[in-house]
Amino acid sequence: MTAFAEAVPDDAHRRAAETALAAATGERPRAVEALGRGNRKLTRLVRFADRTPVVLQLAADRHRLETESALLARVRTRTDVPVPRVLASGATDGVAFLVTAYVEGADLHERFAGLPRRRQRAIARTFGRHLGALHEQFRFEDYGQVAVVDGALQARSADWREWFGEYGRRAVERLPAAFDALREDVHALLASTPRDRTPTPRLFPWDFRPGNAIVADGRVAAILAWEAPLSAAPALSVAKAEYLVATWYVDDPALLRESFVAGYERRRPYPDVRSAHRAAAIADSAVDSTGTVTNPGYPELDRDAAVAFHREALQACL
Repeated sequence: MTAFAEAVPDDAHRRAAETALAAATGERPRAVEALGRGNRKLTRLVRFADRTPVVLQLAADRHRLETESALLARVRTRTDVPVPRVLASGATDGVAFLVTAYVEGADLHERFAGLPRRRQRAIARTFGRHLGALHEQFRFEDYGQVAVVDGALQARSADWREWFGEYGRRAVERLPAAFDALREDVHALLASTPRDRTPTPRLFPWDFRPGNAIVADGRVAAILAWEAPLSAAPALSVAKAEYLVATWYVDDPALLRESFVAGYERRRPYPDVRSAHRAAAIADSAVDSTGTVTNPGYPELDRDAAVAFHREALQACL
């Protein structure tokens, strides 16, 4: 498959790609293009002469793609949340693969800020409704990382306070020096989480945001990036999604928050979101997995403005 010569970096990945596409389509690719999604896996758009494109993901960590594949299949069957259809998954030569259908449309991150306010509110309602559906359908016994165990999706940490404390500590410690003036107060806030509360664990799709969504004809056509799902209190998941959907792109997020909440409440009651949940969610959103400060808005804010944006949001929680 000469199309892989430059698009896939080594022999092991190329063999896995060939196995994946043989299982998914049985056809030779015409072109292979890089897609800039994900820091831990290789993602490629594969085009063919006589069929629709597919998205190919390759990774050294078999368990991550196995979990993502299982979750995508369950989301499609249990909810109306639009996710790509899984065409093939597995592993060969130590490289895991996942092939999904390609969803046509535009990157919502690039479109959201420029949409009419009425359409922004409709999309915020859609995100809220979809998150409510996920919380309605995916309940776990424990918290933390979700993985496939004996064919079922299971979490691994039995103690909520311990898991949430570690989640918050890691997020705050990743923040750069520009946040030092707030660090001690945020740690104290996170430590104040009520000891007697044991919230029901629900699915926490931690990267649930417009930047991982495809929009077509002004509507959300697909939500992407289901890698490494978590199980957590619904309030934490809601706090993070609300920040990434309602606050990220506009100067006055009140109406978008209202729409997000209204969408969620179409599926289930809105959880009791406390300042500690918001602070943990904001801190975790402020820095990406490589340690780089994230850039809200579109066009995206520069680093100094992004730091100020996150810092102001954290300060509001204290």
